[in-house]
Amino acid sequence: MSGGTPTAGGFMRQRHSQGYASSGDDLEDDACSRLRQTFESSPRIWSRIEIVENVLWLVSAAFVVYFGDRHSNLIHLLWHDDRIRRVPLYLGMVGVGLNFIVFCYTSMLAWSARRFDEKWEMTSTSALPFVTLLGMTSFCLFTFALWPIWGFLTLPLLFTLFMACMVTFPYIIIGTFRPQYDEFRTD
Repeated sequence: MSGGTPTAGGFMRQRHSQGYASSGDDLEDDACSRLRQTFESSPRIWSRIEIVENVLWLVSAAFVVYFGDRHSNLIHLLWHDDRIRRVPLYLGMVGVGLNFIVFCYTSMLAWSARRFDEKWEMTSTSALPFVTLLGMTSFCLFTFALWPIWGFLTLPLLFTLFMACMVTFPYIIIGTFRPQYDEFRTD
């Protein structure tokens, strides 16, 4: 892309006609007309603080699941404890399942989109209020169902499990986005 014509305050971009100059600088905007070079995308580099935070969420969630109520683990409690209110627990699980289905569906829609701005227009803006409302409802139902066992500690317990799911969810990817190599772009 041409830098432009130097002026007193910086560079000013001028448009030239096609027959004015003989070099490739005379194109109106040659950024779109160049072929893209194929570079391998480098993996994201995690900072130490991010790694420590993620490990902390995972270890604390494993602690919650393994120790449960100090007598048995969380899975055994969910299956066999009579103190749990079953109907809100099952409705909360249905809400989490519906959220997971909506996430998978919107990610499939995003994979079929050609351009990045189309991904946001098609998927996230229409599903976001529904997913948020369903997630908050599920959290409240889980809190109501598990309150007889842990009392006030139900809130941090559920938040810890939620954050552990959010840390692991990006690694559960069904496929990857295909690279976009458009030779001729008109936008």
